[in-house]
Amino acid sequence: MVIHPTAIVHPNARLGEDVEVGPYSVVGEHVKIGRGTTLLSHVSVGGWTEIGAHCQIFPFASIGMAPQHLHYKGEPTRVVIGDHNILREYVTVNRGTVQGGGVTAIGRHNFLMAYVHVAHDCQIGNHVVMANAATLAGHISIGDHSVIGGLVGIHQFVRVGAYVMIGGCSAVGKDVPPFMRSAGGYRAQLYGVNSIGLRRHGFSNERISTLKRAYELLFRSGLRIAEAVKQAREDFKDQPDVLEVLSFLDGSKRGVCRSVGRDQEDEE
Repeated sequence: MVIHPTAIVHPNARLGEDVEVGPYSVVGEHVKIGRGTTLLSHVSVGGWTEIGAHCQIFPFASIGMAPQHLHYKGEPTRVVIGDHNILREYVTVNRGTVQGGGVTAIGRHNFLMAYVHVAHDCQIGNHVVMANAATLAGHISIGDHSVIGGLVGIHQFVRVGAYVMIGGCSAVGKDVPPFMRSAGGYRAQLYGVNSIGLRRHGFSNERISTLKRAYELLFRSGLRIAEAVKQAREDFKDQPDVLEVLSFLDGSKRGVCRSVGRDQEDEE
């Protein structure tokens, strides 16, 4: 364990083997940091925060501070961050609220680029990439292997499924189903299946083709969503990827991003 002379580490903080705390960093009383994690410099970790092993946290990141929530009254809510995460400069991760379950959670092998903000009670999966200045409001969930473009803003309580790609500068106000692409400025829309991303993760052409056919039925057929879901359950009852999409749609409370017209969707 290496602690720079200018760093301030509370004596009750729990630091694992080979942790490095760089210059002018501050680690609070209730913080736990796993082995091999590095705080480069000027990093603040406070509140009831647990950071896993082999993470890299870059200068001026702020982790575990009080949520930006008008009803927060100092309760011992938490931030839990898994192993092998990279949090770049000025990333902010706020702890949870009692109303939202009390935990802001980030999984494993995620890459949060500079100025990313993760608000209270968000749940981020594994292998997620968030580009510069992407911003999550409270109570958002992000599925595994998703990519959130730079300057994206996501509304509170929105869910983003696994293997989703959201284009830069998008404002996302409704749920984005798994395996899809979304973009569109002020109000993001669906732009079809995230074919390139799926191929990069080893999805076969057959799986991607099946998802495309399901997309056409669910979002392009002209059927009401309830009718389209019912039909899809019959047509794709043996297709796990499609069933995952249907399960996601069943759980939507904010509604789902709409699909653009055929003439607007670029080919992959």
